[in-house]
Amino acid sequence: MLAVVKTCAVVGLDGHIVEVQTDFNPRAHLPSFNLVGLPGAAVRESKDRARSAIRNSGLRFPNKAYVVNLSPADIPKHGPSYDLAIAIGILAATDQIPQPALDNALFIGELSLDGGIRHAKGVLSMVYTAAQEGIETVFVPAADAAEAALIKDLNIIPVDSIGQLVEHLYQLNPIPPFQPPPRPRQSRDAVADGLTDFADIRGQESAKRALEVAAAGNHNILMSGPPGAGKSLQAKALAGILPPLTTEEALEVTRVYSIVDLLMPDEPLARQRPFRAPHHTISQVGLVGGGSIPKPGEISLAHRGVLFLDEINEHSGKALEVLRQPLEDKVVTISRARGSLTFPANFLLVGARNPCPCGFYGDAMQVCSCTPNQIQRYQARLSGPILDRIDIHIDVPRVDFNKLLGAERAESSAHIRARVEAARQRQVQRFREHPGLFANADMAVREIDDFCQLNSAARELLSLAVRKQKLSARSYHRVLKLSLTIADLDGKDEIQTSHVAEALQYRPSAE
Repeated sequence: MLAVVKTCAVVGLDGHIVEVQTDFNPRAHLPSFNLVGLPGAAVRESKDRARSAIRNSGLRFPNKAYVVNLSPADIPKHGPSYDLAIAIGILAATDQIPQPALDNALFIGELSLDGGIRHAKGVLSMVYTAAQEGIETVFVPAADAAEAALIKDLNIIPVDSIGQLVEHLYQLNPIPPFQPPPRPRQSRDAVADGLTDFADIRGQESAKRALEVAAAGNHNILMSGPPGAGKSLQAKALAGILPPLTTEEALEVTRVYSIVDLLMPDEPLARQRPFRAPHHTISQVGLVGGGSIPKPGEISLAHRGVLFLDEINEHSGKALEVLRQPLEDKVVTISRARGSLTFPANFLLVGARNPCPCGFYGDAMQVCSCTPNQIQRYQARLSGPILDRIDIHIDVPRVDFNKLLGAERAESSAHIRARVEAARQRQVQRFREHPGLFANADMAVREIDDFCQLNSAARELLSLAVRKQKLSARSYHRVLKLSLTIADLDGKDEIQTSHVAEALQYRPSAE
């Protein structure tokens, strides 16, 4: 008897519906179990888990001949999430569950030997694909029901065991669809755990202003300064002034985290913008993604959030150079012999570095012990093309001791965030007819020409700067985008001289 059960394969971030076609031959003289359709090692082991789970659930597993085909056969299948569909296919082929109950349904889950159904990775991408394909009911592990329910207009059935599922399919003990509980409202003034409030940072007014501009337009920023000046502290504070995730952005981030199994069971939907701070010893694959089964790297985990590279000059030169394309295109493409996968990588890069190996070049309080050649070699670890893709370059000097002793608190992150949100709202209105554009930093050349309107004085100043500082075409466009963000913070529709002047101050001093 032939039975067909639907499940889903995840390739990159995209799901692909897979039919588990189970053919049972009760007349075979020799028992066999053939699993075909490009299964990986974990999928090939599914037959043993399914056999034990079915028998330990009080159901029959006739010791005859089975052929299980995972169609389409040209898509590689990895992971144990196919277990439940294979087990249901066996039960349907051996006439232990009604075939009509399997129509227009998707089955996801890993089996334990006692018949329990365990958590599976990538559930959100699978359920999203099911919705696109018109499937009405999805059976998922109970532990993953909250994540699956993020996709609306589907019947999400949480299942604990095969026995419970069989009773449901026979309508003996129906399982009610999962209903997500109401989520408590979060205070807009609160700063997420692990982040810093700007009110706790003394001094550094110019650096704070630069970080506010970076947050308002999603501009990359590089901070240079001596050890202990507060670069890392301010980078953590930057994530706290970014506007909240929109529903669309939250689902994008959640899909990435679902694939790498980093979601919290009690809070599946991403609520805060990611803040990723990998150590400088991270490999190229760990940073940009890859592997034999390509997975997202840190730049994709920072999608719609902040990627903080502390001691950026100490990172591998090869890994940093691979950032060129993601910084420009907002995606990363990983090519392998079997094809290419694209992961999202629209992040705000925050780099922090010392000005020299000892860290005190240019410091007023401590003498630098490095030679000119050492300083030059150290600063040259960041190539020109990488520096050219960073909009804001600022020096973070040592904080005056009197400011550290002062009792007066600085402006809070909540107040700064309000200005950032107002600027972002102007950009939302500006790009309402341009899908895929969320902030000024996302603009391409055509959008820059359309939206960056300068008055005559600002245009003259920018023309002078192009000649004097020898700005490249990319630098010229980045100054325009940065000027527009500063105008948004100022509530102006037209870029003025003061906006261009401030944007030019954020260019590297060597230009």
